[in-house]
Amino acid sequence: METTDLSHHISSRFNEDLEAVRANLLKMGGLVEDQLRKSLVSLGDADSALAGEVVRDDEKVNRMEVAIDEECLRILATRAPTAGDLRLIVAIIKALTDLERIGDEARKIAHIALRLAALERPADRYREIKHLGRLVEGMVHGALDAFARMDVEAALRVPQHDRHVDEEYESMQRQCVTFMMEDPRQIRRMLDITWAGRALERVGDHAKNIAEYVVYMVHGQDIRHTRLEEVETRIRARAESRES
Repeated sequence: METTDLSHHISSRFNEDLEAVRANLLKMGGLVEDQLRKSLVSLGDADSALAGEVVRDDEKVNRMEVAIDEECLRILATRAPTAGDLRLIVAIIKALTDLERIGDEARKIAHIALRLAALERPADRYREIKHLGRLVEGMVHGALDAFARMDVEAALRVPQHDRHVDEEYESMQRQCVTFMMEDPRQIRRMLDITWAGRALERVGDHAKNIAEYVVYMVHGQDIRHTRLEEVETRIRARAESRES
């Protein structure tokens, strides 16, 4: 085999390794999305069986995190990736942590659903939580979609929704406090709803992190703790400099 053929073979195998680990991350993301959806349905429908399923399946998420992390470390050790390939591996490792934590928050919501299932459901079936849940589910889906397509513009739309999530969570907190003051018998229920809302707010933060890793993968820029307007200005300037 000629040297050029060997180089092509190694490069091809390396690309296959990278694509496999990226595909597994997105598969884990799909499982986490499903866990989040089920936890919210179990809460609104007082479905103890579905909540129990979420709690049990959390172990699947944990096993996937460990397996993908080990594969990333193997690639780093044996392939010594550089430039864009290295950024991809680093972004995957970081996204793994956020996905696992989203799974943890979904499990927390499922535990809360199990407790609330024993109580009589309110007439609105936890409308505030359902609305907040839809916003957060959209953020997670948007972040994973942007990661799959390496779409920076789509990734930058995710943090914009995080502001709405924070506003909705704060509004829900105020409502829960009002309900507790009006009827002390609702304190236990309202505390659980507040904790479920807090879990969703954290999921939104993790989705925002994943979206930020897309910008890092594509442009090599760490945009944590940076205003969105400044990030967009930097990216436009970078694109214009390449065109000129």
